[in-house]
Amino acid sequence: GGVHDEAEIRGSIEASAAAFNRGDLPGHLAIYDQSVRFMTKDGPRPGIAPIEKAFREAYFKDGKAIQQLRFEELAVRMLTPDAALATARFVLSGGGKPDQAGWFTLVWLRTPAGWRAVHDHSS
Repeated sequence: GGVHDEAEIRGSIEASAAAFNRGDLPGHLAIYDQSVRFMTKDGPRPGIAPIEKAFREAYFKDGKAIQQLRFEELAVRMLTPDAALATARFVLSGGGKPDQAGWFTLVWLRTPAGWRAVHDHSS
């Protein structure tokens, strides 16, 4: 039920950060359903592939993460037994660069493969 589901979502989000930090970009993006839509300043971007390309160009060099990622103030709110909302602050630090930080909202749905994010709005 709810508590277990919330823990599963939190665990997935933390595992996503850990994957990013070890240079495993597909692992970082494994939280997303193939149907995911990312809200960007240029509008919605469908699918995982364009995000993987954008992240690889912006945040990785020679297959390694340029900065380390952590999440703060992670909150998970169950909306229905099969839907949840997660919000948190992301912080990218280190790598000889200034910290980058912002907030994000993820909409999660229970899928046959487990909990997956179907919508990501990051600012």
